[in-house]
Amino acid sequence: MKLTNYLDGGISPFHVVALSKSELAKNGFEELHMEDSWTLEAGGKYMVDQHGSTLIAFCVPEKKYMLPQKGKAPCLRISASHTDFPCLRIKAKPDLHTEHYGKLNTEVYGGAINATWLDRPLGVAGRVAVASKDAFTPDVRVYDSKRAILTIPSLAIHQDREINKGREFNRQTELIPIFTTKAEEDEFITFLAKELGVDKEDILDFELTCYNAEVAQEVGIYGEMLSAPRIDNISSVAAMTEAMIRGKKCKSVNVAAFFDHEEIGSTTKQGADSMLLSDVVARIYDAFGFSEEDRKRAIYDGFLLSVDVAHAMHPNYPNKVDVTNHPYMNGGFCIKEASGQSYATDCEAIAIVEQIARKKSIRYQKFLNRSDVPGGHTLGVFAAAFLPMRAVDIGVPILAMHSARELMGKEDYDSIEALIEAFYQM
Repeated sequence: MKLTNYLDGGISPFHVVALSKSELAKNGFEELHMEDSWTLEAGGKYMVDQHGSTLIAFCVPEKKYMLPQKGKAPCLRISASHTDFPCLRIKAKPDLHTEHYGKLNTEVYGGAINATWLDRPLGVAGRVAVASKDAFTPDVRVYDSKRAILTIPSLAIHQDREINKGREFNRQTELIPIFTTKAEEDEFITFLAKELGVDKEDILDFELTCYNAEVAQEVGIYGEMLSAPRIDNISSVAAMTEAMIRGKKCKSVNVAAFFDHEEIGSTTKQGADSMLLSDVVARIYDAFGFSEEDRKRAIYDGFLLSVDVAHAMHPNYPNKVDVTNHPYMNGGFCIKEASGQSYATDCEAIAIVEQIARKKSIRYQKFLNRSDVPGGHTLGVFAAAFLPMRAVDIGVPILAMHSARELMGKEDYDSIEALIEAFYQM
Protein backbone atom coordinates (compact mmCIF):
# COMPACT_ATOMS: atom_id res chain seq x y z
CA MET A 1 0.00 0.00 0.00
CA LYS A 2 1.66 3.22 -1.18
CA LEU A 3 0.14 5.20 1.68
CA THR A 4 2.57 3.55 4.10
CA ASN A 5 5.53 5.03 2.17
CA TYR A 6 4.18 8.50 2.89
CA LEU A 7 3.40 7.72 6.54
CA ASP A 8 6.78 6.12 7.24
CA GLY A 9 8.76 8.69 5.27
CA GLY A 10 6.86 11.85 6.22
CA ILE A 11 8.72 12.36 9.49
CA SER A 12 8.75 16.17 9.31
CA PRO A 13 6.99 18.74 7.10
CA PHE A 14 10.23 19.06 5.13
CA HIS A 15 10.29 15.33 4.46
CA VAL A 16 6.58 15.34 3.55
CA VAL A 17 7.20 18.04 0.95
CA ALA A 18 10.29 16.25 -0.35
CA LEU A 19 8.31 13.01 -0.74
CA SER A 20 5.48 14.65 -2.67
CA LYS A 21 7.92 16.63 -4.81
CA SER A 22 9.78 13.48 -5.71
CA GLU A 23 6.59 11.67 -6.77
CA LEU A 24 5.33 14.68 -8.72
CA ALA A 25 8.69 15.19 -10.47
CA LYS A 26 8.69 11.56 -11.63
CA ASN A 27 5.38 12.33 -13.32
CA GLY A 28 6.34 15.44 -15.22
CA PHE A 29 5.78 18.28 -12.72
CA GLU A 30 8.27 21.10 -13.21
CA GLU A 31 9.44 23.14 -10.22
CA LEU A 32 8.87 26.91 -10.22
CA HIS A 33 9.93 29.58 -7.72
CA MET A 34 7.83 32.50 -6.53
CA GLU A 35 10.72 34.94 -6.93
CA ASP A 36 11.18 34.04 -10.63
CA SER A 37 9.16 35.02 -13.70
CA TRP A 38 6.84 32.27 -14.89
CA THR A 39 6.32 31.03 -18.42
CA LEU A 40 3.52 28.48 -18.37
CA GLU A 41 2.11 26.30 -21.13
CA ALA A 42 -1.34 24.81 -21.60
CA GLY A 43 -1.18 21.20 -20.47
CA GLY A 44 1.81 21.96 -18.26
CA LYS A 45 2.34 20.54 -14.79
CA TYR A 46 4.12 22.63 -12.17
CA MET A 47 4.93 22.83 -8.46
CA VAL A 48 6.12 25.53 -6.04
CA ASP A 49 8.10 24.70 -2.89
CA GLN A 50 7.70 27.48 -0.32
CA HIS A 51 10.17 27.50 2.59
CA GLY A 52 10.65 23.73 2.28
CA SER A 53 7.54 22.80 4.27
CA THR A 54 4.69 24.00 2.02
CA LEU A 55 4.08 22.83 -1.52
CA ILE A 56 1.60 23.88 -4.19
CA ALA A 57 1.23 21.74 -7.31
CA PHE A 58 -0.95 22.57 -10.28
CA CYS A 59 -1.71 21.68 -13.87
CA VAL A 60 -3.28 23.96 -16.46
CA PRO A 61 -5.73 23.09 -19.25
CA GLU A 62 -6.16 24.74 -22.61
CA LYS A 63 -6.74 28.47 -22.15
CA LYS A 64 -10.44 28.28 -23.01
CA TYR A 65 -11.08 26.01 -20.01
CA MET A 66 -9.50 28.44 -17.51
CA LEU A 67 -12.59 30.65 -17.32
CA PRO A 68 -16.16 29.85 -16.23
CA GLN A 69 -18.39 28.12 -18.77
CA LYS A 70 -22.10 28.28 -18.12
CA GLY A 71 -23.50 24.94 -17.04
CA LYS A 72 -20.04 23.36 -16.81
CA ALA A 73 -17.88 22.11 -13.93
CA PRO A 74 -15.70 24.62 -12.01
CA CYS A 75 -12.82 26.07 -14.02
CA LEU A 76 -10.63 26.24 -10.88
CA ARG A 77 -10.48 23.18 -8.61
CA ILE A 78 -8.35 23.18 -5.47
CA SER A 79 -7.64 20.60 -2.78
CA ALA A 80 -5.74 21.56 0.36
CA SER A 81 -4.23 19.64 3.27
CA HIS A 82 -1.39 20.12 5.76
CA THR A 83 2.11 18.72 6.18
CA ASP A 84 2.58 19.19 9.93
CA PHE A 85 1.46 17.12 12.91
CA PRO A 86 1.67 17.30 16.72
CA CYS A 87 5.14 16.42 17.99
CA LEU A 88 7.97 17.56 20.23
CA ARG A 89 10.20 20.32 18.89
CA ILE A 90 13.80 20.63 20.04
CA LYS A 91 14.72 24.04 21.48
CA ALA A 92 17.90 26.02 20.86
CA LYS A 93 20.74 25.18 23.27
CA PRO A 94 19.02 21.83 23.84
CA ASP A 95 21.45 19.97 26.08
CA LEU A 96 20.26 19.20 29.61
CA HIS A 97 22.11 17.06 32.16
CA THR A 98 20.81 15.12 35.16
CA GLU A 99 23.63 13.12 36.74
CA HIS A 100 25.03 11.03 33.84
CA TYR A 101 21.94 11.36 31.66
CA GLY A 102 21.92 13.58 28.62
CA LYS A 103 18.49 15.02 27.80
CA LEU A 104 17.05 17.39 25.21
CA ASN A 105 15.10 20.53 26.01
CA THR A 106 11.88 20.32 23.97
CA GLU A 107 8.49 21.97 23.65
CA VAL A 108 5.19 20.48 22.51
CA TYR A 109 4.14 21.48 19.00
CA GLY A 110 0.38 21.42 18.37
CA GLY A 111 -2.30 19.61 20.36
CA ALA A 112 -0.49 16.39 21.15
CA ILE A 113 -1.83 13.68 23.46
CA ASN A 114 1.18 13.95 25.74
CA ALA A 115 1.09 10.51 27.38
CA THR A 116 1.31 8.75 24.00
CA TRP A 117 4.84 10.06 23.47
CA LEU A 118 6.19 8.15 26.46
CA ASP A 119 8.10 4.89 25.98
CA ARG A 120 8.34 5.33 22.19
CA PRO A 121 11.48 5.05 20.07
CA LEU A 122 11.98 8.59 18.80
CA GLY A 123 14.04 9.86 15.90
CA VAL A 124 15.04 13.41 15.06
CA ALA A 125 14.20 15.11 11.78
CA GLY A 126 13.83 18.54 10.23
CA ARG A 127 16.29 21.03 8.83
CA VAL A 128 19.52 22.63 9.99
CA ALA A 129 21.03 25.96 8.91
CA VAL A 130 24.82 25.83 8.53
CA ALA A 131 27.16 28.79 8.06
CA SER A 132 28.05 29.69 4.47
CA LYS A 133 30.11 32.30 2.62
CA ASP A 134 27.03 34.33 1.65
CA ALA A 135 25.23 35.73 4.72
CA PHE A 136 21.90 35.83 2.87
CA THR A 137 22.18 32.22 1.67
CA PRO A 138 22.91 29.88 4.59
CA ASP A 139 23.50 26.22 3.84
CA VAL A 140 20.15 24.70 4.82
CA ARG A 141 20.09 20.90 5.06
CA VAL A 142 17.19 18.51 5.57
CA TYR A 143 18.12 16.03 8.28
CA ASP A 144 16.94 12.63 9.50
CA SER A 145 18.66 10.64 12.23
CA LYS A 146 17.37 7.51 10.40
CA ARG A 147 17.18 5.67 13.69
CA ALA A 148 15.67 6.07 17.11
CA ILE A 149 18.04 8.06 19.30
CA LEU A 150 15.62 9.34 21.97
CA THR A 151 12.98 8.09 24.37
CA ILE A 152 10.86 9.45 27.23
CA PRO A 153 10.53 6.68 29.83
CA SER A 154 7.48 6.50 32.07
CA LEU A 155 7.81 6.59 35.82
CA ALA A 156 7.31 3.13 37.28
CA ILE A 157 3.98 2.43 38.96
CA HIS A 158 5.88 1.56 42.16
CA GLN A 159 7.02 5.19 42.29
CA ASP A 160 3.67 6.67 41.39
CA ARG A 161 0.80 4.52 42.67
CA GLU A 162 -1.75 7.03 41.30
CA ILE A 163 -0.53 6.80 37.70
CA ASN A 164 -3.55 4.83 36.46
CA LYS A 165 -5.94 7.41 37.87
CA GLY A 166 -4.81 9.87 35.25
CA ARG A 167 -2.36 12.73 35.49
CA GLU A 168 -1.18 15.86 33.73
CA PHE A 169 2.42 15.85 32.55
CA ASN A 170 4.59 18.90 33.06
CA ARG A 171 5.80 19.75 29.56
CA GLN A 172 9.03 21.34 30.74
CA THR A 173 10.19 18.63 33.15
CA GLU A 174 8.38 15.37 32.36
CA LEU A 175 8.21 15.35 28.54
CA ILE A 176 11.95 15.65 28.11
CA PRO A 177 13.61 12.86 26.09
CA ILE A 178 16.79 11.06 27.08
CA PHE A 179 19.43 10.58 24.40
CA THR A 180 22.46 9.25 26.27
CA THR A 181 23.74 7.83 29.56
CA LYS A 182 27.19 9.30 28.90
CA ALA A 183 26.47 13.01 28.96
CA GLU A 184 29.12 15.54 28.02
CA GLU A 185 28.91 19.27 27.34
CA ASP A 186 27.08 20.12 24.08
CA GLU A 187 26.63 16.41 23.45
CA PHE A 188 23.67 16.77 21.06
CA ILE A 189 25.17 19.61 19.01
CA THR A 190 28.42 17.64 18.77
CA PHE A 191 26.44 14.62 17.58
CA LEU A 192 24.51 16.73 15.06
CA ALA A 193 27.68 18.33 13.69
CA LYS A 194 29.24 14.90 13.19
CA GLU A 195 26.09 13.69 11.41
CA LEU A 196 26.24 16.65 9.03
CA GLY A 197 30.01 16.60 8.59
CA VAL A 198 30.50 20.18 9.83
CA ASP A 199 32.07 21.98 12.78
CA LYS A 200 29.60 22.47 15.60
CA GLU A 201 30.38 26.21 15.60
CA ASP A 202 28.95 26.34 12.06
CA ILE A 203 25.49 25.16 13.14
CA LEU A 204 23.55 28.42 13.32
CA ASP A 205 20.02 27.23 13.97
CA PHE A 206 17.63 24.36 13.35
CA GLU A 207 14.00 23.33 13.10
CA LEU A 208 14.21 19.82 14.47
CA THR A 209 11.46 17.69 15.94
CA CYS A 210 11.22 14.32 17.61
CA TYR A 211 9.23 11.84 15.55
CA ASN A 212 7.78 8.44 16.36
CA ALA A 213 10.20 6.05 14.66
CA GLU A 214 7.69 3.17 14.60
CA VAL A 215 6.40 2.18 11.16
CA ALA A 216 2.87 1.73 9.85
CA GLN A 217 1.35 -1.68 10.44
CA GLU A 218 -1.83 -3.43 9.36
CA VAL A 219 -4.07 -4.57 12.25
CA GLY A 220 -7.38 -6.40 12.50
CA ILE A 221 -8.05 -10.06 11.75
CA TYR A 222 -8.60 -9.13 8.09
CA GLY A 223 -5.79 -6.56 8.00
CA GLU A 224 -8.45 -3.96 7.34
CA MET A 225 -7.06 -1.23 9.60
CA LEU A 226 -3.81 0.69 9.57
CA SER A 227 -2.02 1.74 12.76
CA ALA A 228 0.61 4.39 12.15
CA PRO A 229 2.12 7.68 13.23
CA ARG A 230 1.09 10.85 11.37
CA ILE A 231 -2.16 9.66 9.75
CA ASP A 232 -3.32 13.19 10.56
CA ASN A 233 -2.67 14.51 8.03
CA ILE A 234 -0.19 12.65 5.83
CA SER A 235 -3.04 10.40 4.68
CA SER A 236 -4.57 13.46 2.98
CA VAL A 237 -1.24 14.52 1.50
CA ALA A 238 -0.81 11.06 -0.01
CA ALA A 239 -4.32 10.99 -1.47
CA MET A 240 -3.97 14.44 -3.04
CA THR A 241 -0.52 13.73 -4.46
CA GLU A 242 -1.60 10.43 -6.00
CA ALA A 243 -4.79 11.99 -7.40
CA MET A 244 -2.75 14.75 -9.08
CA ILE A 245 -0.32 12.22 -10.52
CA ARG A 246 -3.05 10.07 -12.04
CA GLY A 247 -4.76 13.05 -13.62
CA LYS A 248 -5.02 12.83 -17.38
CA LYS A 249 -5.66 15.84 -19.60
CA CYS A 250 -6.77 18.75 -17.38
CA LYS A 251 -10.32 19.98 -17.85
CA SER A 252 -9.75 22.88 -15.43
CA VAL A 253 -6.96 24.54 -13.48
CA ASN A 254 -6.25 21.81 -10.93
CA VAL A 255 -4.37 22.79 -7.78
CA ALA A 256 -3.14 20.77 -4.78
CA ALA A 257 -1.92 22.84 -1.81
CA PHE A 258 0.00 21.27 1.06
CA PHE A 259 0.37 23.81 3.90
CA ASP A 260 2.54 23.85 7.00
CA HIS A 261 1.49 25.07 10.48
CA GLU A 262 -2.16 23.97 10.46
CA GLU A 263 -1.68 22.43 13.91
CA ILE A 264 -0.73 25.81 15.39
CA GLY A 265 -3.31 28.00 13.66
CA SER A 266 -2.17 28.44 10.02
CA THR A 267 -1.34 32.15 10.49
CA THR A 268 2.21 32.05 9.11
CA LYS A 269 3.93 32.90 5.84
CA GLN A 270 3.60 29.29 4.66
CA GLY A 271 0.26 28.57 6.34
CA ALA A 272 -3.20 28.50 4.80
CA ASP A 273 -4.05 31.82 6.47
CA SER A 274 -1.67 33.69 4.17
CA MET A 275 -1.62 35.18 0.67
CA LEU A 276 0.39 32.26 -0.73
CA LEU A 277 -2.36 30.25 -2.42
CA SER A 278 -4.14 33.30 -3.79
CA ASP A 279 -0.80 34.63 -5.08
CA VAL A 280 -0.13 31.34 -6.89
CA VAL A 281 -3.59 31.44 -8.47
CA ALA A 282 -2.94 35.05 -9.56
CA ARG A 283 0.42 34.09 -11.07
CA ILE A 284 -1.19 31.28 -13.07
CA TYR A 285 -3.80 33.57 -14.60
CA ASP A 286 -1.31 36.40 -15.14
CA ALA A 287 0.97 34.04 -17.07
CA PHE A 288 -1.80 33.50 -19.64
CA GLY A 289 -2.61 37.18 -19.97
CA PHE A 290 -5.97 37.16 -18.21
CA SER A 291 -7.28 40.32 -16.62
CA GLU A 292 -7.93 40.75 -12.91
CA GLU A 293 -11.65 40.53 -13.64
CA ASP A 294 -11.14 37.22 -15.45
CA ARG A 295 -9.21 35.85 -12.50
CA LYS A 296 -11.89 36.89 -10.03
CA ARG A 297 -14.53 35.27 -12.23
CA ALA A 298 -12.54 32.04 -12.09
CA ILE A 299 -12.18 32.24 -8.30
CA TYR A 300 -15.89 32.74 -7.73
CA ASP A 301 -16.60 29.83 -10.10
CA GLY A 302 -14.03 27.68 -8.27
CA PHE A 303 -14.34 24.86 -5.75
CA LEU A 304 -12.15 23.96 -2.78
CA LEU A 305 -11.76 20.61 -1.05
CA SER A 306 -10.25 21.00 2.41
CA VAL A 307 -8.84 17.55 3.11
CA ASP A 308 -8.19 16.68 6.75
CA VAL A 309 -9.05 13.72 8.96
CA ALA A 310 -12.33 13.31 10.86
CA HIS A 311 -13.25 11.57 14.12
CA ALA A 312 -14.53 8.03 13.79
CA MET A 313 -16.91 6.74 16.44
CA HIS A 314 -14.85 5.19 19.25
CA PRO A 315 -16.51 1.89 20.25
CA ASN A 316 -15.37 2.34 23.86
CA TYR A 317 -16.71 5.91 24.06
CA PRO A 318 -19.89 5.94 21.95
CA ASN A 319 -21.24 8.88 23.95
CA LYS A 320 -18.54 11.16 22.56
CA VAL A 321 -20.08 11.38 19.07
CA ASP A 322 -23.17 13.06 17.67
CA VAL A 323 -26.33 11.05 18.28
CA THR A 324 -27.22 10.69 14.59
CA ASN A 325 -23.99 11.47 12.71
CA HIS A 326 -21.27 9.10 13.82
CA PRO A 327 -19.02 7.72 11.06
CA TYR A 328 -17.01 4.57 11.55
CA MET A 329 -13.80 3.21 10.09
CA ASN A 330 -14.10 1.55 6.67
CA GLY A 331 -17.48 3.17 6.10
CA GLY A 332 -16.12 5.63 3.53
CA PHE A 333 -14.61 9.11 3.64
CA CYS A 334 -16.38 11.80 5.70
CA ILE A 335 -18.01 15.05 4.69
CA LYS A 336 -17.49 17.32 7.70
CA GLU A 337 -20.14 19.88 8.66
CA ALA A 338 -20.37 22.55 11.38
CA SER A 339 -22.92 25.33 11.66
CA GLY A 340 -20.26 27.49 13.30
CA GLN A 341 -18.19 27.20 10.10
CA SER A 342 -15.18 25.63 11.76
CA TYR A 343 -15.49 23.44 8.67
CA ALA A 344 -15.96 25.25 5.36
CA THR A 345 -19.23 23.78 4.10
CA ASP A 346 -22.71 24.64 2.89
CA CYS A 347 -25.49 22.45 1.52
CA GLU A 348 -24.93 23.25 -2.18
CA ALA A 349 -21.22 22.49 -1.98
CA ILE A 350 -21.88 19.32 0.02
CA ALA A 351 -24.41 18.22 -2.58
CA ILE A 352 -21.77 18.56 -5.29
CA VAL A 353 -19.38 16.26 -3.42
CA GLU A 354 -22.16 13.78 -2.75
CA GLN A 355 -23.08 13.64 -6.43
CA ILE A 356 -19.47 13.09 -7.46
CA ALA A 357 -19.25 10.23 -4.95
CA ARG A 358 -22.54 8.69 -6.08
CA LYS A 359 -21.66 8.84 -9.77
CA LYS A 360 -18.36 7.07 -9.06
CA SER A 361 -19.88 4.65 -6.50
CA ILE A 362 -17.58 5.96 -3.76
CA ARG A 363 -18.71 5.33 -0.19
CA TYR A 364 -19.03 8.36 2.08
CA GLN A 365 -20.38 9.36 5.49
CA LYS A 366 -21.20 12.62 7.24
CA PHE A 367 -19.51 13.90 10.37
CA LEU A 368 -20.83 16.51 12.81
CA ASN A 369 -19.61 17.12 16.36
CA ARG A 370 -21.81 16.57 19.38
CA SER A 371 -23.54 19.83 20.24
CA ASP A 372 -21.87 19.82 23.67
CA VAL A 373 -18.39 18.71 22.50
CA PRO A 374 -16.82 21.40 20.30
CA GLY A 375 -14.36 20.09 17.72
CA GLY A 376 -11.36 21.66 16.08
CA HIS A 377 -11.20 23.56 12.83
CA THR A 378 -9.39 23.00 9.55
CA LEU A 379 -7.42 25.11 7.11
CA GLY A 380 -10.38 25.21 4.73
CA VAL A 381 -11.96 28.22 6.42
CA PHE A 382 -8.73 30.22 6.02
CA ALA A 383 -8.12 29.25 2.39
CA ALA A 384 -11.72 30.00 1.46
CA ALA A 385 -11.51 33.42 3.12
CA PHE A 386 -8.71 34.42 0.73
CA LEU A 387 -10.35 32.63 -2.21
CA PRO A 388 -14.12 33.01 -1.62
CA MET A 389 -15.30 30.00 -3.58
CA ARG A 390 -17.52 27.06 -2.73
CA ALA A 391 -15.78 24.76 -0.28
CA VAL A 392 -16.24 21.44 1.53
CA ASP A 393 -14.24 19.78 4.30
CA ILE A 394 -13.64 16.06 3.82
CA GLY A 395 -11.37 13.46 5.42
CA VAL A 396 -10.90 9.88 6.48
CA PRO A 397 -12.41 8.96 9.88
CA ILE A 398 -9.74 7.93 12.37
CA LEU A 399 -9.32 7.00 16.03
CA ALA A 400 -6.66 8.28 18.45
CA MET A 401 -6.36 11.61 16.59
CA HIS A 402 -3.25 13.53 17.72
CA SER A 403 -1.79 10.47 19.42
CA ALA A 404 1.80 9.55 18.62
CA ARG A 405 0.17 6.61 16.81
CA GLU A 406 -3.27 6.78 15.16
CA LEU A 407 -5.70 4.29 13.60
CA MET A 408 -7.63 4.34 10.30
CA GLY A 409 -9.54 2.03 7.97
CA LYS A 410 -7.70 1.13 4.75
CA GLU A 411 -10.88 1.27 2.68
CA ASP A 412 -11.48 4.86 3.74
CA TYR A 413 -8.16 5.91 2.24
CA ASP A 414 -9.15 4.30 -1.06
CA SER A 415 -12.44 6.19 -1.00
CA ILE A 416 -10.95 9.61 -0.40
CA GLU A 417 -8.23 9.13 -3.01
CA ALA A 418 -10.89 8.09 -5.53
CA LEU A 419 -13.06 11.10 -4.63
CA ILE A 420 -10.23 13.60 -5.11
CA GLU A 421 -9.26 12.02 -8.43
CA ALA A 422 -12.86 12.22 -9.62
CA PHE A 423 -13.10 15.82 -8.40
CA TYR A 424 -10.17 16.78 -10.63
CA GLN A 425 -11.29 14.76 -13.67
CA MET A 426 -15.07 14.98 -13.94
